[in-house]
Amino acid sequence: MSYPDSFAKEEIKELALAAGYQVQEVITQKQIVKSEFGVGVGKAEELKDIVEKNGSKTIIVDEKLTSSQANNLSKLTHAEIVDRERLILNIFANRAATTEAKLQVQLAELKYEMPRARDDVRYSVKGERMGFSGMGETAVDIRFRALRRQMVFINQKLKGIRVQRRLQRSQRQRLHLPFISLAGYTSSGKTTLFNKLASESKEESPNLFTTLNTTTRAVRIFDSEVLLSDSVGFISRLPTYLIESFKSTLEELDLADLILLVVDSSERSESIKIKLESSLDILRQLNVDPARILLVLNKIDLVTEDSIPILESEYTARGFGIAKISALRGDGIHQLKVQISERTRTKVEAKLDLGYS
Repeated sequence: MSYPDSFAKEEIKELALAAGYQVQEVITQKQIVKSEFGVGVGKAEELKDIVEKNGSKTIIVDEKLTSSQANNLSKLTHAEIVDRERLILNIFANRAATTEAKLQVQLAELKYEMPRARDDVRYSVKGERMGFSGMGETAVDIRFRALRRQMVFINQKLKGIRVQRRLQRSQRQRLHLPFISLAGYTSSGKTTLFNKLASESKEESPNLFTTLNTTTRAVRIFDSEVLLSDSVGFISRLPTYLIESFKSTLEELDLADLILLVVDSSERSESIKIKLESSLDILRQLNVDPARILLVLNKIDLVTEDSIPILESEYTARGFGIAKISALRGDGIHQLKVQISERTRTKVEAKLDLGYS
């Protein structure tokens, strides 16, 4: 279920498919009117009727729901309720391959559960003396303490990984090489571009969030060497706690001399704008200087509408540099390398002045 704009409708379907669901029907609500069900009462009854007819086991709501709202809607419809945040967490959990990524997802899941613990406990202790365990402590307190202990444990493990990451960064800095980071909306083609520039063979997929960990390689750009890093993709309405949980990975962006912000330019202009602004908003949250961002309009070989000149005009006026490429075919890669070389020349020259080669 989503709200009525074409971008949101398509995105929630893509998220559902990425999580392994088969989408049987998408319904919309003209206005966000929330009740005890998290949606309007009439819409909740409509969902109940649909589930009875098509036998769906799960309802995905493209909004943030409280635990009580999800429970109420589940009781009414006799279906599992998954809100937007839970859906994204499920995808991240399925995609996490490294120890760090798995720990970051676990931390995000605990942060997701914290505000829902009170409602969960209320449902679980019905029929008992209200709110108290046999030890005289509230069940909510016990649940909260258990969640906090898990968060402390995971943070300690992540702290050790962050120390290793800082050591790696220190080693990179001693090389005095320009550091370039790829960023962008999920499935924009970042990994394809990484493979093209680094002559690598990282997994490429149209699926959302294929990359959750950071990969860095030394890459030759004409006569100079740079360090190129791939990172996790962005998405609109990404929960703040998820950004915080992946901060040790995402902070690579703040340290980059140049960020290549990759955009799928083959989509409708409305979708491009939403995805681009969502990505820029996340970079702002990470305190990234806009002067270090180069917009890379990818998939130009698939462009079917005349939206690129409008994008170029708007974002050039806002001070962004722009490169147009097809990472898959190689169109524009030479011109992109020229821009990379020009933007990192100062650091390369400083390295030469220090006597490095």
